[in-house]
Amino acid sequence: MAFAILLLTLVCCNNNTANRQIERSFYFWKSVFTLSDYEKQMLDSLQVKTIYIKFFDVDWDAERKLAVPVAKIRFTDTAYRHYKIIPTVFITNACIQKIDSSQIHVLAKNIQQLLDEIINSNTIKDIPEFQLDCDWTAATKEKYFALLNDIQALMPNTKFSATIRLHQVKYVAKTGIPPVSSGLLMCYNMGNLKNPATKNSILETAELKKYIGSLANYPLPLDIALPLFDWKVLYRNNVYTGLLQNLAANAFDNSFSKKNANRYFILKDTLLQGYSLQKGDIIRDEQSSYKEIRSTAAVINGQLKNTLLRVSLYHLDSVILRKYTYHELESIYNSLH
Repeated sequence: MAFAILLLTLVCCNNNTANRQIERSFYFWKSVFTLSDYEKQMLDSLQVKTIYIKFFDVDWDAERKLAVPVAKIRFTDTAYRHYKIIPTVFITNACIQKIDSSQIHVLAKNIQQLLDEIINSNTIKDIPEFQLDCDWTAATKEKYFALLNDIQALMPNTKFSATIRLHQVKYVAKTGIPPVSSGLLMCYNMGNLKNPATKNSILETAELKKYIGSLANYPLPLDIALPLFDWKVLYRNNVYTGLLQNLAANAFDNSFSKKNANRYFILKDTLLQGYSLQKGDIIRDEQSSYKEIRSTAAVINGQLKNTLLRVSLYHLDSVILRKYTYHELESIYNSLH
């Protein structure tokens, strides 16, 4: 009898995921949209038909004391016409903090008008969804949620989603639920970047588990995003100093540093590909390894109730893609079935 109950439970659990449909997608996060032949080839091979494209950022202009658009997208080829495009707007939390509540509607109108301008000037058609991306907090949720409501009022009959950080899931009672149709859970940037003791702030399954105990009860339907990117974190005098990005793979293959695990210890002052390093600096090498991505996907998979799930990889870039085999990327998508 006990065996029969166990078997029934396993079958039910398997059916929850076995019937799940996966929609594959990528994020495009650069300011000039063009796709290389390699990127087009990978999108085609992976059967990806959906791309989230960051249309622009919204940041706070301290001098003018205004929320202003920056890093507006520029399209230099028409490859986007072969894909389903989800326009995405990144809004800094600092902007939401500093804007006066009376200016929220003005900001909503400005965002709507700029979205329309980009869409119309590039003849982007059949948009299924718009997404707003902001790392809001308990202190900024009221203004941010008001902004979401105002934008949707200006664009009726349009689906909106919002990105959801892991801390917004764990502390949902404080941070609230954004008033949108769905969320997209960002399964990365989960550790304390500025803490020298952190192992990997981008992706660490043990850290992930601390945040998702109640994920299955989150009231919005959730899609997910997984990372493909990497960076190096610089500490000087044991204090976070900044990120080093786009360094060549062999940048540290010389005598000015020594390596211990994923940390480089700088032995003498040097200029490295435009970065000024000093003796005593410590650099933490953070990667999104295939093994860790799969581990993260497995943990998340057990918490999701969706029968339809969009899985996005961040982000679409030839240099990044070449660090993974086609079979690894295919396996990442398939692991969420």
